[in-house]
Amino acid sequence: MRAALIGCGEMSRAWLDAARAERRAQEFGLAGAVIARDVHELLTATRPDVLFDVVIPAARHEVVRAALQAGCHVLSEKPLADTLAHAHALVRLAQRVGRLHVIMQNRRYVPGMRRLCRLIETGGIGEVTAVHCDFFKAPHFGGFREQMDHVLLLDMAIHSFDAARLLAGSDPDRVFCQESNPPNSWYRSGAAASALFTLPGGGMLSYRGSWCADGLPTSWESQWRIVGTKGSARWDGEEEFAAEAVAGPPPAESLFAATRPVEVPALCPADRIGGHAGVMRDFVEAVRNGTVPETASHLNLRSLEMVFGAIASAETGLGVPLDALTVLSEPA
Repeated sequence: MRAALIGCGEMSRAWLDAARAERRAQEFGLAGAVIARDVHELLTATRPDVLFDVVIPAARHEVVRAALQAGCHVLSEKPLADTLAHAHALVRLAQRVGRLHVIMQNRRYVPGMRRLCRLIETGGIGEVTAVHCDFFKAPHFGGFREQMDHVLLLDMAIHSFDAARLLAGSDPDRVFCQESNPPNSWYRSGAAASALFTLPGGGMLSYRGSWCADGLPTSWESQWRIVGTKGSARWDGEEEFAAEAVAGPPPAESLFAATRPVEVPALCPADRIGGHAGVMRDFVEAVRNGTVPETASHLNLRSLEMVFGAIASAETGLGVPLDALTVLSEPA
């Protein structure tokens, strides 16, 4: 299986900089690496079976479209695309040409997230009625992120939104979101946000986050609380898990029912390869065996719609039905 990788730097046209690519190839000892000025030149020179796309979002549509049209299977960094129109165009193209387009939603593959999923599958806390997520960090990235619009929602929150969909086992249908850029922010726009998504069955997903919250940081995987019809579970994003379920009705003259601890299942063997490696394993297996990975682009659309729905709500101050998001058709 032949593979090609196309990447970029921090400026919108840096992926055309052959000198930069040559320096990187030398830095990592990639003797004989093919250096190309654009994706079309790269595809012609290498004729790969698969392409790993790590370009900035603004370049993604052109790169992925060219690779799919050249007959490649594609594994893309998140987000799926820089606009919903581009996302839908790429999904349609992948389906039309019969090639895989898979998104690097690595957070749903981390071991702790998999353990929470296994707990929910056991029925130990009943049916999920709410998923709550907190994400607070203060990274000084420099470069393009600090100049982005809606930086937290567009560049980071999609990880939490995608994971929340996984835990809920259901896709949200509406969002209300508020966004701010606190006075201490070193980002140009949207370093903090709170979003509430509703689920068709009456449940909810909540998200609170900031990229300029100094002190008491959460894990990169966020902190999670899952509420079910029989109990609740909690994960700190690292090693601490806890789960409790109702043990019986409230005793006489007591406000609260008694609870009992619920065991959080250990990892099954398939989940021990997590994060990026887990996504890549499933992608390669799908290329070889014709399976459909859980982060295939057509299955990942709702995660991106959650992001753009939250942005639309933050900009308008209104609740936004996700099914009503306007998608301008663009030819693939």
